[in-house]
Amino acid sequence: MRDSETPDVLDHFQANSYSPYHFFDSEEWAHFRADTPLTLTADEVHRLRSIDDPIDLDEVRRIYLSLSRLLSSHVESSQLLFEQRNRFLSLSDVFKTPFVIGIAGSVAVGKSTTARVLKELLARWPSSPKVDLVTTDGFLYPNAHLVKNGILNRKGFPESYDVGALLRFLSAIKAGLPNVKAPSYSHLTYDVLPNEHRVVDRPDILIFEGINVLQSRNLPADGKIVPMVSDFFDFSIYIDADENATHRWYVDRFMKLRQTAFRDPNSYFHRYATISEDEAKEIAEGLWTNINLKNLRENILPTRPRADLILRKGDNHLVETVALRKL
Repeated sequence: MRDSETPDVLDHFQANSYSPYHFFDSEEWAHFRADTPLTLTADEVHRLRSIDDPIDLDEVRRIYLSLSRLLSSHVESSQLLFEQRNRFLSLSDVFKTPFVIGIAGSVAVGKSTTARVLKELLARWPSSPKVDLVTTDGFLYPNAHLVKNGILNRKGFPESYDVGALLRFLSAIKAGLPNVKAPSYSHLTYDVLPNEHRVVDRPDILIFEGINVLQSRNLPADGKIVPMVSDFFDFSIYIDADENATHRWYVDRFMKLRQTAFRDPNSYFHRYATISEDEAKEIAEGLWTNINLKNLRENILPTRPRADLILRKGDNHLVETVALRKL
């Protein structure tokens, strides 16, 4: 385990002797997997990863098996506490509360890949838990609403989400209600799908992924309850990387999508598939600078210290450092 005063850790996490985190390099972290079995194949990892994400079986062994083992301990402890509290309160016929994992981080940093890989690993535990994955995209306001309010260029910023709907969804999940509806989103049309939803029915574990899921809110002076999305999380993960690396990954991904998804005539971004490479790169740079970088600095990065675990990636898009909050 690295001491919290290691220089490179100081640079990345502003750590000091009072740091709330333990820090590990990827090789140290890999040892914690112990005898956790690798239940994914190379083909499955390839299917689960996002475009331009280099994650492979070696990365799953180094990082995600240890994380799976850690989460298994947290889930077991949570279930034990749930049973003990029910006995203490003499409660019966109470549905087990799902264990909710929040995953946050910038665009293009690899949140979706992490969420999908974790979902598969957790679902293959010997206890065969029911694991669901929901993203915050469906909780964005429809484009028509964003245009009407002049904030389409701030899509992904906190004000572009229907926070009330987010809180109602997570509250219902934590209450153990059956058949909770989550709105659907299309990355093809870049919009919420009206009257379409997916049903989440009492999972054992819910992974909730989105750029701003650790966002805090202004607290009222009168002390009234103001719930935050992260209040419903049992464990939270922040995917971190150097700003310059994230910038490069975003632009590279945009350029790759010009050759794939953007070629679909139904794609909201189809117009970018027909312009020159130089024009497309200029647009990608503008989107990064004027929207995504601003959101990262103003809203996403400030939430990093609220995470229970931080996965810090290097320039090669693979995890180099793990920070785990102390108990």
